[in-house]
Amino acid sequence: MSQATTVDRGKWTEFFDTLSADHAGHSAAIELLDADLGDQFETERLPFAYASYDPRDDVVVIGVGGNSARFPVLLRHMIDHPTEIDFTVLAPAETDVRIVGGDGTATLLRLRPEPALPPP
Repeated sequence: MSQATTVDRGKWTEFFDTLSADHAGHSAAIELLDADLGDQFETERLPFAYASYDPRDDVVVIGVGGNSARFPVLLRHMIDHPTEIDFTVLAPAETDVRIVGGDGTATLLRLRPEPALPPP
């Protein structure tokens, strides 16, 4: 079983830049983990566009879609005033990132490679 690794606050910008580059073209699922409302998917299997941390506004932004005729609209999920970020590498190119917002709600970003198409 894989162990979660906590990302130091000073490295959040670099972490998300690397994550975005390493997982370009993968599919993303965004799940909200809320103690009061229960776990809920916000997106499932949409193309991952990027994830970033803006230290000035203290917000994590996750972008999905917006890169093809099938998914023409870029959707953004924002986590205000994050308090904790950790990640788990499940397999090569499969990563889960958990971001805890200032309100205590956790967001789970699941990144998976798209299966290769069979040769023609």
